Amino acid sequence: MSWYPIALPSQAGKRYLVTGGNRGLGFFTAARLAGAGAHVVLAGRSPERLEAALSAIRGARPEASVEPLVIDTASLDSVRAGAARLLHRPPLDGIVTNAGMVHTPGVRLESPDGNELVLATNVLGHFALLARLLPHLAPGARVVALGSFSTLLSTFRIDDLQLTRGYDFWRAYAQSKIATQVLAFELDRRLRAADSTTMSVVAHPGYAISGRTPRVPGVNEPTAGARFADALQTPWAQGKHRGAEVTLHALTAPGVEGGQFWGPRFLTKGAPNLQTPTRTTKNASIGARFWAFAEAATGETFGVA
Repeated sequence: MSWYPIALPSQAGKRYLVTGGNRGLGFFTAARLAGAGAHVVLAGRSPERLEAALSAIRGARPEASVEPLVIDTASLDSVRAGAARLLHRPPLDGIVTNAGMVHTPGVRLESPDGNELVLATNVLGHFALLARLLPHLAPGARVVALGSFSTLLSTFRIDDLQLTRGYDFWRAYAQSKIATQVLAFELDRRLRAADSTTMSVVAHPGYAISGRTPRVPGVNEPTAGARFADALQTPWAQGKHRGAEVTLHALTAPGVEGGQFWGPRFLTKGAPNLQTPTRTTKNASIGARFWAFAEAATGETFGVA
């Protein structure tokens, strides 16, 4: 699989779920896992885009073991239906909660369940998914959440998570990523308290953009203009295939521990490197408050045992 010059250790016998696996970081994460011998479930909301991603992976690796799973993380009904399908399969060795909105709407919108759309898509859908699938993980499994260095650039309105008091597209994205990391670190605390062998880890891809990413038909096809514009950002940007290396490290590398925060060495680009998250995202009190909010917003009682 020519998208990656460095081979992963064999993942034969492993089973992974990657949400948002049909495009961007999720696609390259799923493709590399499949190329290393894992069985990978690619989840996404578009059947057509999922089929394009599967075709691209199989075109590069005809022996790849991959399957689609239609899940729209903005819809709790869709999440529950998708989780129910997985509960009839063998246990998972890892989940990458990658799906999310990057290009957020200019006005506040709500999900089918009445939650602010960006929060619902990027965070609450994954909360509900993990609530259903956590008991279905194999011993030693890892849950890797996609964080962001945008968490360094925004405040967190724990008392206005639905952004009813004021909305803008940047805050919606940054706040959802802060919430993603808050959730992941709180999950780690609860897993440790329960003496679970499952680990919760956060990985952020740096500044990963399409124009610095290999062309994959049906998956990544930026225009010549987009490639030119993105090439001007080369000193501080990398391709999404490179950003995915951080996720893959957090998911598969030996020595990774629950509660860690991995990102590119130079913040926006570079090899995977252990980093320090913001104090807000690691705050146990904030984590407990967000957990309670997420249970109320999704109707899921998320126990860890």
